[in-house]
Amino acid sequence: MTDQPAIEVNKLVKKFGSFVANDNLSFNVGQGEIFGFLGANGAGKTTAMKILCGLSKPTSGTIRVAGYDVTRQTDKVKKNIGYMSQRFSLYNDLTVKENFRFFGGIYGLSADEIKNRTSLLLERLGLTHASGKVLSSIPTGWKQKLAFSVAIMHNPRIVFLDEPTGGVDPITRRQFWELIYEASAAGITVFVTTHYMDEAEYCQRVCIMVNGRIEALDTPGNLKENHKSGSMHEVFLKLARK
Repeated sequence: MTDQPAIEVNKLVKKFGSFVANDNLSFNVGQGEIFGFLGANGAGKTTAMKILCGLSKPTSGTIRVAGYDVTRQTDKVKKNIGYMSQRFSLYNDLTVKENFRFFGGIYGLSADEIKNRTSLLLERLGLTHASGKVLSSIPTGWKQKLAFSVAIMHNPRIVFLDEPTGGVDPITRRQFWELIYEASAAGITVFVTTHYMDEAEYCQRVCIMVNGRIEALDTPGNLKENHKSGSMHEVFLKLARK
């Protein structure tokens, strides 16, 4: 990781009328870091992520992603990030290959780049045989891995994953995290939201959100030690009940 943060958030506030979804959030994420953004449903995770991706405007605060201001340089931010939503982001009525072609075009890749990267990514996943299959006909675990691969096919500096492992079995979740490790090793910063507390153990640092606020931010090991807990689940319960 370099000294220049991949993500810089300073006093981020997001309000919907009188409701405060994000309450004065401040944190940095390093280059190539796997950064976990944890909390229960409704804690404000997805709201903050949408702001970081340039999909929503903050009420106040300063946010820089990949070196760009998210409110003034939104287009440049979007060119340097990948995004995977809770629903995997792919089109069920297209084939696997067609999904890669479609999103590659959106990311501005040439026809040759799309062809080469599609072949490379499918080979890496062991899914070359499924390139002609309609997405609706393949298992959920495959869809999940394909959606992640599509999100990084343009080699973004940062990839945002919004609860990407929801609805899949523990083995598939672990396999998905192996893909995250590979992306991080290649220099891609991974910002991942989840409400599975065991997944916090896989992150290099963890930010725990409770009711729109940051209650803790540290490595999993330090959080467990500081809160005298044997697991991240125990840490979360202590913070949420405080």
